[in-house]
Amino acid sequence: MRSFIRNILALIALALIIASFFKCGPSTDENQKNSNTDKTYKNLDPNVKYVGIKACRQCHYEIYESFTKTEMGMSFGPATKFKSSAKFGTHDVVNDKYSGLSYHPYWSGDTMKIMEFRKEGQDTIYKRPENVDYIIGSGQHTNSHISNTNGYLHQMPMTFYTQKGKWDLPPGFENGENSHFSRKIGLECMSCHNALPQFVQGSENKFKEVPAGISCERCHGPGEIHIKEKMDGIVVDTSKEIDYSIVNPAKLPIDLQFDVCQRCHLQGNSVLKEGRSFLDFRPGMKLSDIETTFLPKYEGADDEFIMASHADRLKQSRCFLKSNKKSEVNSLRPYKNGLTCITCHNPHFSVRATNAEVFNNACKSCHHCTSAETNKSCSENEQARNKVQNNCVSCHMPKSGSTDIPHVSITDHYIRKPAVKQDIAGIKKFIGLIAINEEHPDPKIKATAYLNQYEKFQHDPALLDSAGKYLSNHTLDDIKNNFSLLIRLRYLKNDFQTIISYAEKIPRNTLLNELLTHTSWTNDDAWTSYRIGEAYHAVRNINNEYLFYKKAADLAPYNLDFLNKLGGNLLSQNKLPEAKSIYEKIISEDSKIASAYCNMGIIYFLEKNLALAEKYYEISLILDPDYENALLNKVQLYYTLGKNKEAIDILHKMLKKDPANEKVKNILKQLSSRVS
Repeated sequence: MRSFIRNILALIALALIIASFFKCGPSTDENQKNSNTDKTYKNLDPNVKYVGIKACRQCHYEIYESFTKTEMGMSFGPATKFKSSAKFGTHDVVNDKYSGLSYHPYWSGDTMKIMEFRKEGQDTIYKRPENVDYIIGSGQHTNSHISNTNGYLHQMPMTFYTQKGKWDLPPGFENGENSHFSRKIGLECMSCHNALPQFVQGSENKFKEVPAGISCERCHGPGEIHIKEKMDGIVVDTSKEIDYSIVNPAKLPIDLQFDVCQRCHLQGNSVLKEGRSFLDFRPGMKLSDIETTFLPKYEGADDEFIMASHADRLKQSRCFLKSNKKSEVNSLRPYKNGLTCITCHNPHFSVRATNAEVFNNACKSCHHCTSAETNKSCSENEQARNKVQNNCVSCHMPKSGSTDIPHVSITDHYIRKPAVKQDIAGIKKFIGLIAINEEHPDPKIKATAYLNQYEKFQHDPALLDSAGKYLSNHTLDDIKNNFSLLIRLRYLKNDFQTIISYAEKIPRNTLLNELLTHTSWTNDDAWTSYRIGEAYHAVRNINNEYLFYKKAADLAPYNLDFLNKLGGNLLSQNKLPEAKSIYEKIISEDSKIASAYCNMGIIYFLEKNLALAEKYYEISLILDPDYENALLNKVQLYYTLGKNKEAIDILHKMLKKDPANEKVKNILKQLSSRVS
């Protein structure tokens, strides 16, 4: 039956191709001239649906086959032995010297696992094995690993760096920042590393469905109308006209074509426009209508770049700046006389399977570096050029390490004459955040960029001062207009009194029922409510704290951190049944959150069910062996049970790991005096 259906579809596709010669006469020169500027692509309509890569395969089988073998096509998928590029052996262990924890990858049948463990001498005193559900990365540079618990995605604490053939901690887990199995994988990450997922609104990292790899529609836009038109016999002779049912990036004006690529190959500090999300960009749109991307710029650091900064680097190149003046805006293929990503890269074929001569030919189309003209066009002598097989890229786009990903070597897309590298230590100077895809960003966008930079990348207080310059707070209208950003700024400064003063300048009913009411993919109002709740928590105003934690949880019911805070407030009010209900919900949503089990243990302790209290503390410590709250609550439990030696042993172990912990020292001192 399937074979029959495939044959029918093939016949339909063939009929459509034949029909194109009869139905589509040549366009007039005037129509061709204006074909890519006077019309709008039909699939820019937000109601047009994505159909998935397999729908494209029916008519574009050869392209499908080659594309699924590209780095984009292999960007994400289930953790299988076929998908993994890693090596596995008994000695593949990564040690984190800061936490004292170690990690080992292995296969149990067809299931990939990562074991977190701790050794004391020859004894293994702690083990936590976790299943790997997804592998992210094509294997050209890395394989990173993701776990899925009821749709909540988290990055796991091991990455395989394929170029070096070694396992290590992932970027951001080093230098004491190891988040174990709890780093959230959100929509921003998934919307670049994959086809567009089904994200659960009101969460940070919950997904209904995640596809397997970047799909055709990420570059061509949703295919629903395209397929319908072809099935209805509406065919366009694309050698002469543009088919407006689907985007062909090759026929976009150069700036819009560039936006298709730099949606993901302009990695940096992305700030969404108001009301937008990372699901909104479609090929053919201006990226700046959806988001503004900033990069930190430094004086004396021209050779430094981050992993996915290809677009930014290329735009700095003289080749790009000069060649795009030659581009023909109204041509059927505007990029052909300019320089864009697809001048060198065919997105349907793997870079690894592309012969170096393809890239050289792109250079030679402007630079005629023949042997006879060596002295005219190339500073290298013929012998040196022959040594690298006349490979232009090896000199003018050398491979280098990136500043954000260890153990990788990538091509620098800043095309230029080879320069003598200089030691810039002590010279590097921060200039500011520069918007790469928009000339004059709104002040609020700039403020958000500086707040993002501080929160996500570098904790430099000067960044917060820079954000503050764009946020007026002189009048009540100023405060209302900049309310969420002002709250966020003061939250990052730990300035809780000012947060409270802002909140209390606005009538409570207006604040809760008019200002902080919007649900969104980014949960902005929920985060503002949460931060106000944190401010009231800091000054121990339990009633106002409850109001704002409750508001945050109502607006973002799948943000489990918000629920956890609300449960803690109910606990402090001694509303144990309500608090228990909150923590049961958290555990039913994501069964691997240590704090939820710890707080359930506290509830059972207060209810004098000490056996269940101990059980929940133990589960919490299986998930995080160093979770201080669970350890101290266990100390209290053991003291209550008369197990003083066990309680003191826990405190000694905590001090062995953190000798400067004054809180633990004081508890040990008090407990020791009572026991003696």
